[in-house]
Amino acid sequence: QVQLVESGGGLMQAGGSLRLSCAASGSILSINVMGWYRQAPGKQRELVAAISRGGIANYGDSVKGRFTISRDNVKNTVYLQMNSLKPEDTAVYYCSADVIARGGPVIPTHMWGQGTQVTVSS
Repeated sequence: QVQLVESGGGLMQAGGSLRLSCAASGSILSINVMGWYRQAPGKQRELVAAISRGGIANYGDSVKGRFTISRDNVKNTVYLQMNSLKPEDTAVYYCSADVIARGGPVIPTHMWGQGTQVTVSS
């Protein structure tokens, strides 16, 4: 059984920084793309950032220049460093990963974490 567990959310004032972490655990053979999405109340879930196994990253337009995604392939962990936070960054942040599990077909399964709340006050 593979699961993604996020940590690092919380309450921060505008202009501050937070770092999110997401660790994948279980019987994992490999993880392809890992990423972060967010969903604010009344809005659709949107891509924040994603990173390939080789370290190629892409970002949503609203976070470019402020957020940085990184990963540790040994620890099966992805990070999101969020700087210069704005009230509009307030949302539930979800980790995602394309996981290939051990003992099964070598086909990636897209998985989600449970979400972590980030609230930015003005």
